[in-house]
Amino acid sequence: MKTRSILLLIIAEVLAMTMWFVSSAILGDLSAEQSLSPMIGAALSSSVQLGFVIGALVFAIFGIADRFDPRKVFSGFALLAAAANALLLLTPSAEILILLRLITGFSLAGVYPVGMKIAVGWGTKDRGWLVGLLVGGLTLGSAAPHLLAWLGGTNWQLTLVVSSLCALLAAVLILATHLGPHHATAKRFNSKAVQVAWTDKRIRMAYAGYFGHMWELYAMWAWIGTAATVSYSYQMPAGDATELGKLTAFCAIAAGALVCPIAGAFADSIGKARITIIAMTCSGSCALLAAWAFAGPAWVFFVIAVLWGISIIPDSAQFSALIADFASAETAGSIMTLQTAIGFALTIITVQLAPLAASLLGWPGVFVILAIGPVLGIMAMLQLGREVRS
Repeated sequence: MKTRSILLLIIAEVLAMTMWFVSSAILGDLSAEQSLSPMIGAALSSSVQLGFVIGALVFAIFGIADRFDPRKVFSGFALLAAAANALLLLTPSAEILILLRLITGFSLAGVYPVGMKIAVGWGTKDRGWLVGLLVGGLTLGSAAPHLLAWLGGTNWQLTLVVSSLCALLAAVLILATHLGPHHATAKRFNSKAVQVAWTDKRIRMAYAGYFGHMWELYAMWAWIGTAATVSYSYQMPAGDATELGKLTAFCAIAAGALVCPIAGAFADSIGKARITIIAMTCSGSCALLAAWAFAGPAWVFFVIAVLWGISIIPDSAQFSALIADFASAETAGSIMTLQTAIGFALTIITVQLAPLAASLLGWPGVFVILAIGPVLGIMAMLQLGREVRS
């Protein structure tokens, strides 16, 4: 039953999260058709982050994942996200496009953190592996729109249709899962449950490490395709650069999905905090290498982008697993949701400002700025290690 439930959960996660980067994947073709400004394009991406933050705060404060059946919460909000995503087909005004993306982000707050609540209920000793599998699903789902956009060419409507259908299927599959033996339900609403995030120093340090990780992650995911296209345009015609940029974004993001479960398995044996330090060291280094390789040979930038994608995500699962370890079972869902809410609030800044910074400093300058996040995250996790050993 455990294997079946986790498998269905991961599939549902992949399918539902295809809606996250839809706007980034179709932005070039949509902008050409609708004459969207660069700031509107950035707003389409950052509005998903804002919607997610609002949703995650609401769910954390009211303990939605801890008080109600998380499978039903997941299913209901996957359906809402599918509807908001499908309405983009009507190509309304820029303001409505942004609002629909905000609703999508709000809905996905009922998918990803809630999925973590389901996953951690299935184990304690293998929690790093379980959450690693879930984040691998998140990563693969986030990469999928870029693959759909590459396969569909300029037909951005097809990408929207397929991603909405994927979310509908996710809403059905999640209802076929079971809750694990370590799942716990809060009997009533307790607004003070999330206060442990500030009173427990271990959780504070895990939060801080996560924030350094998030400074880098979503800005890279959202803009690596655009940055790669600009880099490739120095070496090839614009049309070829655009198509290779789409493929680069998919490969860079999807590659990370492969290492999340592996990193989770190692985390359960050598330590979750140690895995986060290794991952952030590698990802920060790749950010600097991407700055160095920009506008150079296309294959060099492509390889570095994929290596960056591989190293940028496996630590994400371990921050959540650490928090689940430190929190009580009946409050873990709310505390992990609050963690993601604050982390994604930070990504609104980086996602929105990245193209502006690129216009001033160039994409290499943006990559150097993103490398600051892993440095700060490593410092926080080293302090957590000392706190746990003391």
